[in-house]
Amino acid sequence: MQNQTSPLILTFGVADPVGAAGIQADLATFSAMGCHGLSVITSILIGDTARIEDTQQIDADWVADQARVLLEDMPVAAFKVGAVGSIESVSVIAEIVSDYPEIPLILDPFLSAMPDQGQDSEDLLTAIRELLIPQTTVMLVSAVELSRLAETWREPSSDDMMSVDAMRIIELGCEYLFVTGTPTAAAEIGNTLFNESGVVRQDSWPRVSGSFSGAGTTLSAAIAAMLANGLDVPEAVSEAQEFTLAAVTAAQRLGMGKLIPDRYFWAREEGLERRDEDAGDAS
Repeated sequence: MQNQTSPLILTFGVADPVGAAGIQADLATFSAMGCHGLSVITSILIGDTARIEDTQQIDADWVADQARVLLEDMPVAAFKVGAVGSIESVSVIAEIVSDYPEIPLILDPFLSAMPDQGQDSEDLLTAIRELLIPQTTVMLVSAVELSRLAETWREPSSDDMMSVDAMRIIELGCEYLFVTGTPTAAAEIGNTLFNESGVVRQDSWPRVSGSFSGAGTTLSAAIAAMLANGLDVPEAVSEAQEFTLAAVTAAQRLGMGKLIPDRYFWAREEGLERRDEDAGDAS
């Protein structure tokens, strides 16, 4: 019998029928980066490449039971929590991960992409803030979402104000906060990593034209994979950004809506290289 060689990552999140985001995107990214993904579905999306129309929540007891069964059977190297969907599921996930404080937790709550449910959405945000963020190793959030999480409700207008809001999240117990879409040149996208000491690293990447679904999920899943492979957080964030940029650059239009990142861009590139080599040998 062959021993396990791939790090295992347990991800909690939504099932996306398109495969652009959620659990499906996580599993593809994990696999592309040498990890094996285990999954617990928290809700099921109804949608296509253009939009998310509705969600169907999974009972929180089912979420808890599935996670416990997996964790009793297999050792995991990282947790990832994406869109959860209900306060009850947030509560059971928080309880589960609290039993494994040594395992890194990557939190990407997918706030802006989910349908707005009014006060229920705000109550869910409060539960995430109080129960999950204090246990988080790396949290991924956009600059637009940051002030909402920090409860300051500011526009992402300056680095100084962004740093203040980031520190509010860090003070909740989050070890690292990775903010995407931070101020930079118009032709670039800026991302900034914070910890309790302030800015750890700032990166700028060329802006890829087009409207994408699943870029953020790819990025947070890649961070989880890099941590599971033993990298420290700043290095994991750097490697994950490079992977995501390549996946977005190679994005495919699968339907009439948004472009979908190609997490297996490297396999297609290798296939083309082999084909060119074979053609050269034949000539």
